Amino acid sequence: MPTAVFDQIVVNAAAPAELARFWGGLLGADPVDRGDGWSYLPAAPDRPRISFQPAPGPAPDGFRFHLDVRVEDIAAAARGAQQRGATVEGPVVTDAQGSFQRMLDPEGNVFCLTSG
Repeated sequence: MPTAVFDQIVVNAAAPAELARFWGGLLGADPVDRGDGWSYLPAAPDRPRISFQPAPGPAPDGFRFHLDVRVEDIAAAARGAQQRGATVEGPVVTDAQGSFQRMLDPEGNVFCLTSG
């Protein structure tokens, strides 16, 4: 098994449910709304899961999209990513869906290591 698996694309959205419905209609997918303001399009053979997270106002740091990479051990994966030139940004966050660590790749692009 690989040490990391591409998990999902995450989109910051002022109105997650509405944006999920737009993309669901375009891609032929049925959106799912979570109780915490998130919505998503389930993964399908032709695409990964696409999640829409609440982000009122302008996109943080100008980023509207980021990749989530599922790992077994966030701390170990973060150390490995740092050895390859990534930067840890903030603490590990845990919520009802699991845990994640926000990271920056060597060019400053956001991605998250996730588990749970």
